[in-house]
Amino acid sequence: MSAAENCSQWLLLDVPGAPGVVEALRERYAHYLAYNLFEGTPFQGLAEVAPRLLQVSEDCLLSRLSRASPALWPGLFLHSRAPVQVLLAHLRRILVVAFDEQQRGLLSYYNPQTASYFFDSSDAGELSGWLGPICRLYWHGGTWADRAIGGVGWQQLLNPGLEVPALDAPPVLSQRQQRRLQSCLLERHAYQWSRCGGHEYDRTWCHLQEGIAQGFREYGLLDGWLHLRAEYPLAPIPPGLPGDSPGERLDNLRRAWSGTTD
Repeated sequence: MSAAENCSQWLLLDVPGAPGVVEALRERYAHYLAYNLFEGTPFQGLAEVAPRLLQVSEDCLLSRLSRASPALWPGLFLHSRAPVQVLLAHLRRILVVAFDEQQRGLLSYYNPQTASYFFDSSDAGELSGWLGPICRLYWHGGTWADRAIGGVGWQQLLNPGLEVPALDAPPVLSQRQQRRLQSCLLERHAYQWSRCGGHEYDRTWCHLQEGIAQGFREYGLLDGWLHLRAEYPLAPIPPGLPGDSPGERLDNLRRAWSGTTD
């Protein structure tokens, strides 16, 4: 993983995904040049959990630690020829994104799991805009389905470098990007639920999709559905299930199945 010629190397550390890493940075790695990603943004009050942009070299200790133990030192490695203030301005610009004309949200692209969905959803033109002054980007991650089977690994992206219009302020997510981020949330829910309950991920994911198709989209209802489906994995859903709301339909389904055998 050698650096591109004339590129500075950076580690964008996913502090929210690494409990205790801020204390470690203060105690043992304070000599590294570090920038708080949330400074000057709507999230600047969250300094303790803000991602840190650290200048590194290929063989420095932090680079070796993050590559050897990416679960303990998660984040994204960046190569850029831009001055640090230009790089920071771009990274902060893409923190807040628009889903439509009213909805705004934080894009946690610095999280390796989220990055595995978001950057994968962008075509060459979109990627040129989203990467901006970043020449090369790599991280250790994958989808939640990959994680469930132990299939995470190193991912790499090179900036296509196409001439594209500047990103809007805030940048607007395409429908494809929004679908991939929604998949990230749902697959994470299936992963966490399967781990907590000791269930197979693939089966949990199938049950989750079945529940969404039945209208159980709110997470509380979805959890109720997953518990119920795990208890009655083979029970057929009665046709014409009554109920004026998803909650009522789930209650009626629970009563119907409690009187049946698997």
